[in-house]
Amino acid sequence: MAALHERCNVLLSLETCKAVNRNWTADMNDNMKAGPELEIIFPPEAIAKRLGELAREIANEGADNLMVVAILKGSFVFAADLIRALHGVGLAPEVDFMTLSSYRKARTSAGQVTILRDMDLDVRGRNVLIIDDVLDSGRTLAFAKDLIAARGAKAIKTCVLLDKRVKRAVQVEPDYCAFECPDTFVVGYGMDVAHRYRELPFVGRVVRE
Repeated sequence: MAALHERCNVLLSLETCKAVNRNWTADMNDNMKAGPELEIIFPPEAIAKRLGELAREIANEGADNLMVVAILKGSFVFAADLIRALHGVGLAPEVDFMTLSSYRKARTSAGQVTILRDMDLDVRGRNVLIIDDVLDSGRTLAFAKDLIAARGAKAIKTCVLLDKRVKRAVQVEPDYCAFECPDTFVVGYGMDVAHRYRELPFVGRVVRE
């Protein structure tokens, strides 16, 4: 467990990010005067740096016959950037997608995971890396792991952009994570609230609608 938490430690701390975040937040809110006010939690520079580190960690642990399964929709930007980072360290995974939902348009989990789009590829005998955006209740990630295991995957590892250190509804921990995250609803970098804010290049939170 200690090794697991060590892998998930944020190498660029929130304190280190503060100055960069203030500049990004001020510039971004100047351009959104008529709209909502956002606070940046993880700026683009921190995300890019961490993705390179994650790709090397994954490659160093061995990833032959690798298949990446991205859990849509929230992980699509993170998954795309991480897959390119994996290419940069010499990996060439096959990629598939699964759309799962436990939020729909709400900000809290409904407690039930629904498959909105299933995978196309066969996972039997494959080493599978599941990529998701946020780990909080654990329901979505546990559902995906159980489903892929039942379909015959050889080995399954998980990678999340954000690990919220909150009480889990299901006991599951990521094999890799980019950042530990405050217990707040986050948007940007592919993540949304009611289909808004996915286009933002950073992870942040809405402080004023």
